[in-house]
Amino acid sequence: MHQRHLPASPNWYCSRCSDLNKKGVLGFGAKNTIYLVKVTAASPAVTGELTGHTERVSGFAFCSHDGQEHICASTSDDKTVKIWDAEQKVLLKEHNVHQSTISAVHWSPLQKLLLVTGDEKGIVVCYWFSSNDTQSFFPEPRTIFCISCSPHEENYIAVGYKDGMIVVIDISKKGEVVHRLRGHDDEIHALAWSPQPREEPLYGRSEDNTDGGNGVTEGAEIGCYLASGSRDQTVRIWSTARGKGVMTLKLPFLKRRGTGVDPTVKERLWLTVHWPKGRPSQIVSSCFGGEIIMWDLMKSGKQKWSLLGSSSDGQNHSRIVFNMSSFCSGERELLLSTSMDREIKCWDLASLECCWTLPTLGGFVYCLSFSPVGTGCLALGVGDSMIRVWSTLSIQNQYDIKTFWQGIKSKVTALAWHPLKEGSLAFGTDDGKVGIYEVYSNKPPQISSTYHRRTVYSLSWGAPVPPMSFGGSGDKPSYSLYSCAGEGVIFQHDPWKLSGEASNIDKLIRDTNNIKHKIPPHTDLSWKPDGSVLAIGNEDGSIEVLKAPTLKLLCTVQQHHKIINSLRWHHEHSSQNELQYLLASGSSNATVYVWDVLKEEPVCNYRGHSGRLLCVQWSTVHPDLVWTGGDDFTLHEWAVSKQEHVTPPKKKGGMKVEERELPLGDEIKGAAGSGAEEGQSDNDEEGEERANTDAPSVTGWSRESSVDTRGTERVQNGEKFSHAVKRERKPRSILPLSTSMDHRPKEELQQDCLTLAAVRYSHGQSETCVPGSGDHIQLGLFTDRDALYRMFQEEEESHVEAGHYDSVLYLRLWKGDLIGAINLAVEKGELTDHLVSLAPMAGYQVWARTVEAYAKQLCHHEQFLKAASHLVSIHKPYEAISLLKSHQFFREAIALAKARLQPEDPVLKDLYMSWAAVLEKDGHYATAAKCYLAADSSFDAAKVTAKKGDVISLRTAANLAQISGESELAHSLSLRCAKDLMLSQDWAAAQEVLRTQDSLLGHRLVFSVNEILTQRLADTDVATWSVASSHTWSKPCEENFLSTVHSVWQSEFGVAAADLVKVKTLHQQLRAIENPPATTSVPMKQLLFHISLDVTLCALSQLLCDWPSVLEELLRALTRGSEAGHFTLMTEMCQLLKLDPTDERSLVISQSVEAFVCYQLMYKKWWNYSAVTSTLTNNAISNGHCLTEKNHSEVEANCNGEAQSDVIFSECFWNFLLSEPHANLQATQRAISEIQGRVTSLIQQHSQCKDSHVSPQALITSQSETSEEHEGSLSGKSTESLSTLTALVAEHHKALSAIPELVRKYPFPDVMECCIVLLHMEKHFTLFPQHICSKATTLLCKYGTETLGKAWKRLTQ
Repeated sequence: MHQRHLPASPNWYCSRCSDLNKKGVLGFGAKNTIYLVKVTAASPAVTGELTGHTERVSGFAFCSHDGQEHICASTSDDKTVKIWDAEQKVLLKEHNVHQSTISAVHWSPLQKLLLVTGDEKGIVVCYWFSSNDTQSFFPEPRTIFCISCSPHEENYIAVGYKDGMIVVIDISKKGEVVHRLRGHDDEIHALAWSPQPREEPLYGRSEDNTDGGNGVTEGAEIGCYLASGSRDQTVRIWSTARGKGVMTLKLPFLKRRGTGVDPTVKERLWLTVHWPKGRPSQIVSSCFGGEIIMWDLMKSGKQKWSLLGSSSDGQNHSRIVFNMSSFCSGERELLLSTSMDREIKCWDLASLECCWTLPTLGGFVYCLSFSPVGTGCLALGVGDSMIRVWSTLSIQNQYDIKTFWQGIKSKVTALAWHPLKEGSLAFGTDDGKVGIYEVYSNKPPQISSTYHRRTVYSLSWGAPVPPMSFGGSGDKPSYSLYSCAGEGVIFQHDPWKLSGEASNIDKLIRDTNNIKHKIPPHTDLSWKPDGSVLAIGNEDGSIEVLKAPTLKLLCTVQQHHKIINSLRWHHEHSSQNELQYLLASGSSNATVYVWDVLKEEPVCNYRGHSGRLLCVQWSTVHPDLVWTGGDDFTLHEWAVSKQEHVTPPKKKGGMKVEERELPLGDEIKGAAGSGAEEGQSDNDEEGEERANTDAPSVTGWSRESSVDTRGTERVQNGEKFSHAVKRERKPRSILPLSTSMDHRPKEELQQDCLTLAAVRYSHGQSETCVPGSGDHIQLGLFTDRDALYRMFQEEEESHVEAGHYDSVLYLRLWKGDLIGAINLAVEKGELTDHLVSLAPMAGYQVWARTVEAYAKQLCHHEQFLKAASHLVSIHKPYEAISLLKSHQFFREAIALAKARLQPEDPVLKDLYMSWAAVLEKDGHYATAAKCYLAADSSFDAAKVTAKKGDVISLRTAANLAQISGESELAHSLSLRCAKDLMLSQDWAAAQEVLRTQDSLLGHRLVFSVNEILTQRLADTDVATWSVASSHTWSKPCEENFLSTVHSVWQSEFGVAAADLVKVKTLHQQLRAIENPPATTSVPMKQLLFHISLDVTLCALSQLLCDWPSVLEELLRALTRGSEAGHFTLMTEMCQLLKLDPTDERSLVISQSVEAFVCYQLMYKKWWNYSAVTSTLTNNAISNGHCLTEKNHSEVEANCNGEAQSDVIFSECFWNFLLSEPHANLQATQRAISEIQGRVTSLIQQHSQCKDSHVSPQALITSQSETSEEHEGSLSGKSTESLSTLTALVAEHHKALSAIPELVRKYPFPDVMECCIVLLHMEKHFTLFPQHICSKATTLLCKYGTETLGKAWKRLTQ
């Protein structure tokens, strides 16, 4: 049993993936396994695992009933629910009722052995463990995020959804929804019921209290509080008695403690909540960056929370927290939390301090390294892109682990501690990065500027070599860092300057040893502890030993035949000094080799492993022991002295002696005595013969023979000579049995000749010899075909036994047994492209079966695309498409279907719809929409595009629906998008969206009124928010509010009283919109929108002259502010919609109205006078008499009498009409209009002349010349006139700007016209006040034009 255990990390983004029972056992899901941990206040201990799920565990929960604490349940992405016995660690029951991914789980605290689960499709399943019964409910068609069973009402279950909705259902009433709790607008991450059954009063902040009270809830009610945590950064407390929220707690923004988080890692917020059983007035929640806070619901004031672990740095989690659970350990209440930082923490809820931390691992442990300086300091390189440094000898904390992640973006595959500098740790990663961490500081790591192209497999500190070793003793490091990676290159990094470029040591090796051929890729390196020698393992199985610092090649060991995975020198701590020259190597050929480099001879060969050797390590306790591990899932400890083998089996290897003079330095002399002298020879030929015969021949793993000639040096008596050594690599023989028979003693080979002669000349087989089989298998090559086939058969059996199926296939092909070769390859899964290409030689049916079998083989190796291509080659496109679809290669499947099938084939549409469903589930809405469009399902395309809910998506969805003819959907989506833009005060964009739909003209009117109203209220306390965009016509102005609305409608939307049918249609459309009564809980922006709808209806009714409706809608708009409790809003609306006669503007408007009344009365009386005069005249003419002076006097008397009795001839009457400011304004406007008319006339004349000039074919030559002369004269005149007229216009505009704005703004009767009528009437009525007539004359002279003067004279003569 292990003493200490680091488990896998708890799974992320699950609402309940860990739980704690009453006995203090913590269970949590990690990948597809459940880990069990015994928890105490002092320390944790991993007690076991529950395995059985095939995919990620998504939920875990313990049963809370007394006596059933060992029963637990888990859910998984494999859509199964499993019930376990945590004590016996066995599976009890399971069910797979869910058809979708399970996202929530909880045991009922009241109903015995009731387990409730929910999935992403919204299905809630109740499972009674004792009776094995299930019942399913579907309360809402939404994605379930979390579930919590009530601890006080056994049939109540709270369900939290992805869109922020919370429902409480009653399972005794077939899942009837008891409450729908709305308030959150994003994912519900956790639900927690209060441990107290009654709703005691809570103290809430005034801004959270929607009832308008003093912030204290009323007395205790029957029901239970429910807490919810959401991604919208709030924790809400709900009353199930009243069915609404009673408190909202917004997360505080806390300053990040400690080292912070990686800024490149973007993690979304996860807000989990937990309600401890012994604390009914306190809840615990997570926060933004890993902090945990406790909320006191009875505490007044703004800060209702306390931070856990605030006493010192390093106590809090550094990433977001996912799950929390608590239990009582004696008198202490402990809280357990899991986090994205891969740590499990235990908290004391009384002191709010962290008791202990259990680190977990989020990936494979790729490397381990104990520090040679810091005793017991173990570094772990893990596949979760983190380094963990474990102080294994810590007494106070047995899991004293520091985690390092900054600067690391992939798996940590190699580690190496600095031999002398404490805390300096080098690391290599899967993406080829090399860096150095100082683990006792908070500084980020130094990263080498030179990256490997592949995974870093090995790191080693060693002596500097050129060019780094060229520096002086004061400016060069004592150690360099060497890294070896998958591309076969070894870099030397300067630890003092990692930003500089690293050097490739291959260049130094080439230059030093004068190597011209290609150097094999390197796979590992190991420095001798004293730094004098470097051993390098290569991909071809060779090991090179080089002397520092020049890296002179001392020798090459060629004992392995496959890639070298690990090299280790014997440590220097042994009392036997000669052991330090032992080099152990592990290779992929399943053997470990130990070589004595000093004596240049093999020591032993260990053959105990059945798979590749991955690691080799000398024991630090016993000098003769070696530890080895491989991919055969075993770890071996063995002694070098007890191995019976020295060389690998059936392979020849050797060592080339490159230098005989004391190759390892002066220390070898003392260590080896005369041993080195004995290895030398006085005869050059003897030395050469020994190098070629005594040492085993060099062999390789390559099947192609090659020769490697190196220039080497040997030393004898101080003199050097050169020789060449050839190295051949022989491929494996395809006829190994018969070939081995040719390596027997000479006598047996000669006997074979006699036997062969006897067989051939006896014309058959002898009784004692059967050529090609048994002991005479080698003779099958020299007799007839039958003997050859017998030899082939035995060779095939040998190859099959050895697993060399490729050789068997070649032998059968050579015999012509193509079908047999194919059948064997199919049976053993050894089909190749070559065999498939040969299959047609055996017939179409054989070829088709072979391709099908090869496709299955490729699928087994996950080469699905290649498998589909082969199925297409035998005219099975449907099977190929089905294969790609079943393995989620939808894009490739669609490409193949469109290329090979008819466009109307239903398979193509099914592919699009299936891919769209998968994409929609994964959140790739844009691509899913394209699939729906391709499948002619435009409605679904628009719906899925709008699913994200943001403005851009809604606008795109609306346009998509409009283009595809889904007008109703386009209508609703455009309106939804516009409302979102309205809430963000982006008025221009909102109108742009509504403009795309003709059916939304009425809503455009409402939005325009809302915009104008918001702009008018911008300077008040009502609309305090900023506006993102607006129109120029909505800017505040002095014009009446309703007048502004009407003018904007007419100019921008084409809505005016002239088109009564259109106005009536819009009025009916808007009247159909539900406009609910105002309440105190309605937000201000929404309230203004409701008022705008009332004002819009009022304005439309005004255009329809429906005055009762005008007053009704106007009254409703004015009273909404009062109903909502916003009296300021009500006051402002009264000022906007009702004229105040005390201000100047209202007086001016009133004067204009009175002037128009007087104007129409003036004409009425004038016309009456003209009618009387005309009647008298006509009567006189009809009687045959002329109108005498007497008759005229009678008419004048009649008119004078009528005039004298009428008020229109009073002084006040004419003062309204004869307004000099308005006369000045009108005169200026007439002057400007006259000048503009003249300018227009000049431009038209110029254009006509120009047109006649450019079309000479339609005119006679003389006429054309005349036109040209006339154009020239006009052009000169117009140029002079235009400049003069422009100056006049400027002067008049300047005079116009000097007139008061209120005079210019509102309409007024023509003053000159009134003056002329007055003077005309004065000629016939002599009782007008003289000063009024003088005023009229003065105004005519001052402001009248020549045309008006003529009219005056005509009327007054």
